[in-house]
Amino acid sequence: MLMKNTSWGGRFNQGPEETVAAYTESESFDRALYLHDIRGSQAHARMLARQGIIAAGEAETLVQGLEKVKEEIESGNFVWQASLEDVHMNIESRLTALVGNVGKKLHTGRSRNDQVCLSFRLFVSDHLRQWQTLTVRLVNAFLQRAVEHQGAILPGCTHLQPAQPISLAHHLLAYAWMLKRDVERMEDCEKRVRISPLGAAALAGTTYPLDPQSVARDLGMNGVFSNSMDAVADRDFLAETLFCASCTMMHLSRFCEEIILWANPAFGFVLLPDGYATGSSIMPQKKNPDVAELMRGKVGRVYGDLITLLTTLKGLPLAYNRDLQEDKEPFLDTDATLSASLQVMEGMVSALTFNTERMRAACKSGFLNATELADYLVGKGVPFREAHHITGNAVAMAEQQNKPLEELTLAEFHSLHPDIDEDVYAVLDYEAAVQRRETQGGTGPVSVRNQISALHDWITGSMGGNMRMENLL
Repeated sequence: MLMKNTSWGGRFNQGPEETVAAYTESESFDRALYLHDIRGSQAHARMLARQGIIAAGEAETLVQGLEKVKEEIESGNFVWQASLEDVHMNIESRLTALVGNVGKKLHTGRSRNDQVCLSFRLFVSDHLRQWQTLTVRLVNAFLQRAVEHQGAILPGCTHLQPAQPISLAHHLLAYAWMLKRDVERMEDCEKRVRISPLGAAALAGTTYPLDPQSVARDLGMNGVFSNSMDAVADRDFLAETLFCASCTMMHLSRFCEEIILWANPAFGFVLLPDGYATGSSIMPQKKNPDVAELMRGKVGRVYGDLITLLTTLKGLPLAYNRDLQEDKEPFLDTDATLSASLQVMEGMVSALTFNTERMRAACKSGFLNATELADYLVGKGVPFREAHHITGNAVAMAEQQNKPLEELTLAEFHSLHPDIDEDVYAVLDYEAAVQRRETQGGTGPVSVRNQISALHDWITGSMGGNMRMENLL
């Protein structure tokens, strides 16, 4: 069965096969861009009138007609037609039905190539801003929990092995800083997303005296294209956006991994809230971290969306190619996944119960205060390499006796080095080890308070003062 397409059918005696029409349509998913297409078309119509290409009354008719189309879509009364291929032709066809032949003037001076790219850039930009808001909220959730746990300590790890004692607040703040960078990446990315391609037409520009700069100003964009071929073929802005999402999902996944480990009774550092865990169909004792596991798994689909786009782009000659229709679904999938993940993680972070006593007790395993002994010896004038070797011997001695380093007797310490005195035990205290680390960005309490203050100021600025921090310091 052959289909008719009125948007480009003049050259053809008959339309595409029904299977081809179904294969090539994008209306089923790109209708999500309806509002941004309408905004772009209204700006284009107003510019055409300013430039004297159409009459002012005609432009007003187009703008008002597009408002009626918008109302129909939002009320659910709009009839989408797959035969019109995409959201753009569906809207233009309905506009012409509403306002008559003047509707056919809307496309003057533009191509679907620059029209599609403009709508998509506006759509991506709006969603980038939503991601930023959600991510800032998550930073705030980590910050609130850090404020609550400034006095708690736990083993800090490298290679997933106990390394040094740190404050729980410091650990949580590490994720806050990661996510802050994600927001900053999104902000920077958006500068390049908000470049208007309208006026590039199909690929070579147009003979009409358009004013692309005025359209960009009307839409609140940052500037206009410099090369018409690049304008319609560019999807760098989308690749960069999908990378931003991938990086943020990676950061969420890292904390998911920690939740999964910490919820295991072997660690016992966190108690999963009922609303963010599931049970077992056969083992009644189980409380599974399924939400964290699923979020960890969803990172792969977001990575896949980025790779899908990069693979699509890698072999495309200039300028526009229909392959670029494959840019919408990866972004829509990423948007849904990231937005939901950020909201779920905010709730989960806020609801976690930290077992700080278990964390404190875990510091006794793994000789986390060994570095303190080495630094103590350096303070006694022992060269660091020699101090490192002596401390290694102390660890071996304690390990043979199955006890922590701080339980070695003074005589045993003297057997290792004569300058070790009674004051070593104060140095080996875990809380003291944390408190001494007040260098820039360290885990010491003053450093942690400085981090909290800096992040609080950033959040306040990012959210226009709408975020509240209680008991900040």
